[in-house]
Amino acid sequence: MPTVYYQGEEIECEEGAVLRDVLKEAGLSVYNGRSKQFNCRGTGSCGTCAVQVDGEVSEPGRKEKARLWLPPHHPSHDVRLACQIRVEGDVEVTKGRGLWGQHV
Repeated sequence: MPTVYYQGEEIECEEGAVLRDVLKEAGLSVYNGRSKQFNCRGTGSCGTCAVQVDGEVSEPGRKEKARLWLPPHHPSHDVRLACQIRVEGDVEVTKGRGLWGQHV
């Protein structure tokens, strides 16, 4: 089973699980500030669940790539959307500053 490392916690999950769901089920949030209330609930349209990941995860899909081209994100920011990532192996997750977590 893969292990997700986030905010000092270690969470085991099934391979292929969606990162946002894994963290939510563990009682951890990928949102900063008011984005906890106004996020898109995992549809990949708002970009507020942006995180930096290091480890084995799925490749970005078309929807995620498109959203990461919109401000305040940019593909050069090296972030991914937790709601679009599937965990394939051990992964370390970092949430950045800013409402969207864009400042890693």
